[in-house]
Amino acid sequence: MTSDRYGKDVLAHDPRAAGPKVPTVDAVNGLVVECARTGWCGAVVGWQKGADGWAVMLEDRHGTRRPFALGPSFLIDGDLVTLARPRAAAAAPAPARTASGSVAVSQQRARTARASRIWVEGRHDAELIERVWGADLRVEGVVVEELGGVDELPGRARDYRPGDGRRIGVLVDHLVPGSKETRIAESVMQEWAGDVIVLGHPYVDVWQAVRPQVIGIDAWPVIPRGMPWKEGICEALGWGSDTGLAWRRLLEQVRDYTDLEPSLLGRVEELIDFVTTE
Repeated sequence: MTSDRYGKDVLAHDPRAAGPKVPTVDAVNGLVVECARTGWCGAVVGWQKGADGWAVMLEDRHGTRRPFALGPSFLIDGDLVTLARPRAAAAAPAPARTASGSVAVSQQRARTARASRIWVEGRHDAELIERVWGADLRVEGVVVEELGGVDELPGRARDYRPGDGRRIGVLVDHLVPGSKETRIAESVMQEWAGDVIVLGHPYVDVWQAVRPQVIGIDAWPVIPRGMPWKEGICEALGWGSDTGLAWRRLLEQVRDYTDLEPSLLGRVEELIDFVTTE
């Protein structure tokens, strides 16, 4: 038999000819790649398993995440590559996380309570912080106490005598510039500079710090001036007149930090950092 040196058609692509080999790259966390089909660019942040197998999760510079099927369809510095799931990723499970997003600490007893404290205005504030940050606070030995209103702050602070490692972090509702609450907060922080910090979130009530999408609405209803806010919310949402029961219903929908508004997350994290600084 005569050997066909040129294939069946010298003008057609010969499937027997070896094309350029596409290199395989392990998709390690942090690797920045571009999807060759869509032009979507992002860093590898994890994995997602579906009916068609594993997909790599990419996060762009805006924080948006999308899954992409593995294979020879990615670009690194303009060069086509095949992404593969690293063997280490298949063997090592992701670390367990607390509701606040911190890495969970297993088999560790709660620390003895620190002298420093976090004070919040009321029971709902304390229960929300416990639900999301409770595990972290027990590891750090931080106690959250109810203040009963910002008017009580100067007297409570004098009784507690901040200083010598005794710090107080205070979370206040709706801390508006020029208000009575702001003047109280500023005077207390001035009197115990470095030992007391008062932070406020922008919401009328801590209920608003729960993302409305958690309960299936786009935004919290606007309550007319003069109407108590919680009662107005219950009426607008058809929750009845029992605000305590309504709060339990709302709190049960909070799973972790992603169900809270970023402005509250930042304030609570700042308070925890303040009272745990040695």
